[in-house]
Amino acid sequence: MDDNNWYIIGAWITGVIAFFVIWIYSFFAWGFLIGLAIGWLPAIIGAFILGFLWPLVALALAGLAILILSQM
Repeated sequence: MDDNNWYIIGAWITGVIAFFVIWIYSFFAWGFLIGLAIGWLPAIIGAFILGFLWPLVALALAGLAILILSQM
């Protein structure tokens, strides 16, 4: 498995998680019916962007975890 495959795997994992998180957020922001009907559109756009930038997302989550755990 070369380096390009690892990037694609990380992009898919991050993109799928981001899609569902953004879509669920749209339910709360716009209501259930509108969020269900058109919430998938911003979810696809956000998932594509976050999937493309998944190494930065992973670093941000690691930094956030370190920040939270250092406060305990």
